[in-house]
Amino acid sequence: MKMKIINKMGWLGMSLAFTTMMTACSPGSSAEAPSTGGKTVVTLSVQQDSEFYRAVEKKFEQAYPDIDLQIQAYKGISEKMEGPDYEKYQKTAGTALLSGKGADIYETGSLPASDYVSKKLFLDMDDYLKQSKTLKQEDLQMNVLNALKVNGGTYIIPSGFSLRAFLGDGDVLKQAEIDDKSWTWQEWKKISKSLITSGQQAGSAHRYALPNNPPDMLLQEMVFDGYNQFVDVAARKAKFDSPAFIFMMREINEMYQEKLMTTEPVETENQLFYSAVIQGPADFINVPYTYFANPKLLYKPHSGNSGAMRIIPSYTFAIQAKSPVAEQAWTFMEFLLSDEVQSLQSREGFSLLRSLNDKQFSELQQQVKSGTYKLPDGKLASVPEGQFKVFQDMMDTADNFAMMDVKILSIIGEEAGAFFSGQKTAEDVAKLIQNKATTYLNE
Repeated sequence: MKMKIINKMGWLGMSLAFTTMMTACSPGSSAEAPSTGGKTVVTLSVQQDSEFYRAVEKKFEQAYPDIDLQIQAYKGISEKMEGPDYEKYQKTAGTALLSGKGADIYETGSLPASDYVSKKLFLDMDDYLKQSKTLKQEDLQMNVLNALKVNGGTYIIPSGFSLRAFLGDGDVLKQAEIDDKSWTWQEWKKISKSLITSGQQAGSAHRYALPNNPPDMLLQEMVFDGYNQFVDVAARKAKFDSPAFIFMMREINEMYQEKLMTTEPVETENQLFYSAVIQGPADFINVPYTYFANPKLLYKPHSGNSGAMRIIPSYTFAIQAKSPVAEQAWTFMEFLLSDEVQSLQSREGFSLLRSLNDKQFSELQQQVKSGTYKLPDGKLASVPEGQFKVFQDMMDTADNFAMMDVKILSIIGEEAGAFFSGQKTAEDVAKLIQNKATTYLNE
């Protein structure tokens, strides 16, 4: 086969080829599978084509010549994905899934996966995973797979993952007692204010706790980190008119008014903390040591939820519950987690295989020890030996994840600015966000 790029009308047309479908909900279930040229056809629906998909398709069909993997891409590699495209993609995918005639596998990044799980449209892959003869659970990043579970089941599997980290200037933070495993944003605010004040009294230039960060974006990130506190995913209910959300908006506003925060970029020596995405083992060095000479890797402050590193999945995949080729679709999932695919350069993020991550950490450690590892700016990296154990522990214990709906964050971003600009009260904005979120969740 080769890569098929279809438009929004062609999406439903592809489903007409599959008229005989039975529910395949556990290993061993069977159904009449569509075929072409003697090969079993497995369709994979993705939002946008990519080099990664092309590489996986080629390698998968080489490894399994009896399966024809057909990738249905809503947009091509060079095409631009704009706002309305996401909604159109969601609607066409949802229509196909509800009809039971959609693709066999879906990339779920922009889909309301938790909603589809509650409607039993996706397959629970727990039994497949446990009974797999090619995957060893002790070599999988099970903290990530377990964090991504929905209602106790494995409905989505990622190709990789990144981590949202929080960094601080280690030299300055020596002046404060910090329990970052439990600190709240209120405690973080108090510590930041104290450090900035003491620095000014000592004659240092003014520092900002977090620069180059608009208040509405910070609000979105804080909601993202504690998503389950404001959205009951299973019940599809919003809680944005709660005292906790109103308090959060006011706290953020105060931090900007008190100049702990600024929307403007500043020099690295004028900031105390930095919120960053760590996309792989090398980023544990490249990112922190680009911002601070002696960086301290921290758990993020929280607002009622765990401050552990938030997991950001790369591509995530689910099998349609009514796929007549569930066995072959699972074969693709196993291949996705194989050493061959996890080692692809076009795959993004940390690997789901601990052995590959450990290997990269070991190589980095040796390069730093031998004095050959250079930062992006060309300087040699100086990393204390014990830091690599810290890096790996934080990666292995990351478990903060919520099945977030991007539309909800979009609503917050659209409406919150009216409060931060002084046009509306926090209560009015919270009520507006609550109403819009509720309307969307009930659609």
